[in-house]
Amino acid sequence: MATPRDKRRVTVITGGPVLVEGPVEMVLEDGTVVESDRFVVAVCACRRSKRFPLCDTSHRARKR
Repeated sequence: MATPRDKRRVTVITGGPVLVEGPVEMVLEDGTVVESDRFVVAVCACRRSKRFPLCDTSHRARKR
């Protein structure tokens, strides 16, 4: 059974990133490991980020 310390909160932002309480370790499809020790990590959900899998706020760009 998970203890409160083992749990991580994940917040899904509609039209924006997925916020994950850190630190986190993400494994990409190609096996690349991305780590962040920040207290909250913004994970890109739109795949527009130049820093994918981390969000760079590219989802905010207006479509013309």
